[in-house]
Amino acid sequence: MARILIIDDEVQILNMLRQMLEGEGYEVIDAPDGKEGLRLYRENPTNLIITDLIMPEKEGIETIVELRRDFPDVKIIAISGGGRESPDNFLLNISGKLGAQRTFAKPVEREELLKAVRELLK
Repeated sequence: MARILIIDDEVQILNMLRQMLEGEGYEVIDAPDGKEGLRLYRENPTNLIITDLIMPEKEGIETIVELRRDFPDVKIIAISGGGRESPDNFLLNISGKLGAQRTFAKPVEREELLKAVRELLK
């Protein structure tokens, strides 16, 4: 069973993603910010990381850069709020250039996210 780390400061998003992914048979662990997410990943690496971009402590771009530097093969999906036509798209584009294999604007479409998860975990 693949393990997925979700990093997001919004409890509702964490719970929604957890339910969706556990319903598909994945094991899920979560963190409220990049600092805690990095600590958890270093202690016990997962098969995939889904990270928000705007968070307290350590934001998503910084988290992606650090993950890519220390774990070049890590699989990362970046998500960010504000909808498809917001300035967050700029951050999503940057996260893709810095190493996130997939990026999604919130609200994330369930089937699109699950398809990306399945593809990255092949």
